[in-house]
Amino acid sequence: MKNYSDRAEAGATLAEDLSRLAGRPDVVVLGLVRGGVPVARVVADSLGAPLDVLVVRKLGHPSAPEVAFGALGPGGVEVLNEAVAERIDPTEIAEVRRREQTELDRRERRYRAGRAPLDLTGCTAVVVDDGLATGATARAAVEVSRRLGANRVVLAVPVGSTEAYDLLAAAADEVVCPLVPTGFGAVGAYYDDFHEVDDDEVTAALTTRS
Repeated sequence: MKNYSDRAEAGATLAEDLSRLAGRPDVVVLGLVRGGVPVARVVADSLGAPLDVLVVRKLGHPSAPEVAFGALGPGGVEVLNEAVAERIDPTEIAEVRRREQTELDRRERRYRAGRAPLDLTGCTAVVVDDGLATGATARAAVEVSRRLGANRVVLAVPVGSTEAYDLLAAAADEVVCPLVPTGFGAVGAYYDDFHEVDDDEVTAALTTRS
């Protein structure tokens, strides 16, 4: 199966599949930090749509962090999976929430750089990440986008596992994912260049058109 050379090529591929949204005034492209932002930059430029950043922090089970009991988003948005949360000690929930809120606040300050708070009222939100492994964070991002007022949420990712794709297909209004390989291992396996995206690269992508 063909690899993407880098996140820019992945973004160009997604942009082709999303071309029907080009020029629509209601479309906003949202990059999930950190790795989704360089992909989203290319998508936004190709569609002629504004780019913003969506900071979402998954609330992971204290003894199994990959299992989400909820998520935090900007503006005080919180999504809880009650079926999981009710089995966790409230003190542990409070500690996880405190830790993740601190990191969310840090990232919001860094990436928003004085811009207005994110408001998706009446928008078609195109949520972009660089890939789906478990899909937990992307699912949270879909729910946060709805809480922020989006009329429609499209999740766009270059590659994802079958399980994550099915999870998101049930949560988002539409999922665009060109590669859904069998025997999925890790997202990075489908990129030649899958370097870790740092804060400076995110900031650059948000302020400079590609």
